[in-house]
Amino acid sequence: MGKGSSKFPLSGWEVAVGLAVVVSFGIGLLGVYFSMPPSDYSFLKLPRTLEELQTLRDHLEGYASDYTVQVLVSYCTVYIFMQTFMIPGTIFMSLLAGALFGVFQGVALVVFAATAGASSCYFLSKLIGRPLAFSLWPDKLAYFQAQVSKRREKLLNYMLFLRVTPTLPNTFINVASPIVDVPYHIFFLATFIGLIPAAYVTVKAGIALGELRSIGDLYDFQSIATLFFIGIVSVTPTLFSKNQMAESEAN
Repeated sequence: MGKGSSKFPLSGWEVAVGLAVVVSFGIGLLGVYFSMPPSDYSFLKLPRTLEELQTLRDHLEGYASDYTVQVLVSYCTVYIFMQTFMIPGTIFMSLLAGALFGVFQGVALVVFAATAGASSCYFLSKLIGRPLAFSLWPDKLAYFQAQVSKRREKLLNYMLFLRVTPTLPNTFINVASPIVDVPYHIFFLATFIGLIPAAYVTVKAGIALGELRSIGDLYDFQSIATLFFIGIVSVTPTLFSKNQMAESEAN
């Protein structure tokens, strides 16, 4: 790990992005609050079970068609907030996107919100996350640092593999990436592209929300095998590159 430095850890544009995310939270919530009609919104809470999610879906279906912009803004605000501060339950939000908006719009919404939330978490961790990461995941952080250092030349492929497969938790990747010096553009691309397969699986399941009996039904053997296959394809260029380097050194 790099030595500590008194230099401010964020560049000017990174500060601007972080402030934009914070401001968007406030503007989004205020906009939704002042534009929605007077009503009883006691049903609005983060779902923790499939039953609570189905209840929330039933209430929001009418609002999603009549107040589409407000629902989209509030959905993105909540999702980004949860990702930024590592609040569990975003899988329910992904299911909700499918139930309310269908596959295409749902996947686009989830990938956008998840990438924005992961980016916000990245910048927050870069500023204050080092003590938290070392206290929560010391061994995992050391392993991640070693893997990133070893794969620096093909880092995008490795980060794509991590995003597509459940090898490391996404929350850990969001917090640890700036600490082990994963550049933001690599982090962003890997997140944006790598989350699409899992988002598709979850959003599609949300369309048939009433048929789900548990969250475990989302990822059967076929789904997990498909994700790992995509992940292996993403790291294939790295493996070929290593083989070519070994052959060159041998010759």
